[in-house]
Amino acid sequence: MAKYPFLSDQWMEEARKVREEYRGQGQKAPVAVKMNQVITNVPFGDGTVNAHMDTSSGELEMDLGHIESPDLTVTIDYDTAKAIFVDGNPQAGMQAFMAGKIKVEGDMTKLMAMQAGAPDPTALEVAGKIKDITE
Repeated sequence: MAKYPFLSDQWMEEARKVREEYRGQGQKAPVAVKMNQVITNVPFGDGTVNAHMDTSSGELEMDLGHIESPDLTVTIDYDTAKAIFVDGNPQAGMQAFMAGKIKVEGDMTKLMAMQAGAPDPTALEVAGKIKDITE
């Protein structure tokens, strides 16, 4: 299986395919949240990637670009974003937040609510496939 740099155009395309393959199979998202993300220190392009995550449909949707009227905007460095989204290491996020390396603007309670509850087995399977496509 081909591997691509996290958040590259090729990686995003493959991640979309994985999410589409599992559409409708997982548990409904525990909270509806629209989050814009600014990923800094990206080792390609101009060094910054704007992305978004939206669970308002009940399923996790992630893509490039920002959405209008987000509940919150998170600014995070590339390595920490990769540790959280690809490696499934929420501890990396907590440590970066405590060190002031993650900035949150907007409704932080929605961010906290996303972390509550037991992981969805289907989401864990999707995460494994996403990890498989990542360099």
